[in-house]
Amino acid sequence: MSDSEQNTQQDQENTTHFGFKTVESKDKASMVAGVFHSVAQQYDIMNDLMSFGIHRLWKRFTIDASGVRPGNKILDLAGGTGDLTARFSQLVGREGKVILADINSSMLNVGREKLRNKGLVQNIEYVQANAEYLPFDDNTFDIVTIAFGLRNVTDKDKALASIFRVLKPGGRLLVLEFSKPEHELLNKAYDFYSFNILPKMGEVIAKDGDSYQYLAESIRMHPDQETLKSMMEAVGFEQTTYHNLTGGVVALHKGYKF
Repeated sequence: MSDSEQNTQQDQENTTHFGFKTVESKDKASMVAGVFHSVAQQYDIMNDLMSFGIHRLWKRFTIDASGVRPGNKILDLAGGTGDLTARFSQLVGREGKVILADINSSMLNVGREKLRNKGLVQNIEYVQANAEYLPFDDNTFDIVTIAFGLRNVTDKDKALASIFRVLKPGGRLLVLEFSKPEHELLNKAYDFYSFNILPKMGEVIAKDGDSYQYLAESIRMHPDQETLKSMMEAVGFEQTTYHNLTGGVVALHKGYKF
């Protein structure tokens, strides 16, 4: 390999994408943190408006597909304001445990306040954690979920490997994430909505159009369904499947650790 080719490879290894921008890998986490510090207080309202409430159905489908049982120990990674945690807490019961983990302190604080206001306190813990370096022992969790969070991770392969490590044998990962629409007409309509409507909604409601511009761009930069499936398999997940929701606008990926 020539010097110029080595330099190019090093540049690629040291950079990543922040939306459509190329940035230093070491800087992405702090840039993403800035986005979610900004939108945390309006996050739930914007989710309802942006998805016309359909995000609740996507999350319900994820819960139903998880195979959760009383007594399970669950990691809700990038759990944000705690929608999945709230339902899991009810389903695992007193003998179970749910850990709501997020890298962003503002999102974690909003989630903690919301769940405590609902009276959900007995079996929930809160941990500020980076998905790439999870601070848990090997073989700890029956289920790990990450909903609308993987696309914001700097090194997705490292995060998937970290998740695999902390799952128990027989445990499962569920990744709920925006993906590639199945039909071109839907894809064009989705593009128009994402880049023309969404940032304006963010500007009016959350007073932050730039953050929602990033969120739209981050969706386009996220791996498609087959690519993410292959990434999961590469770190050891087996029986990997995905289910397209709303025409592939969102996909639920599932994989097992054996």
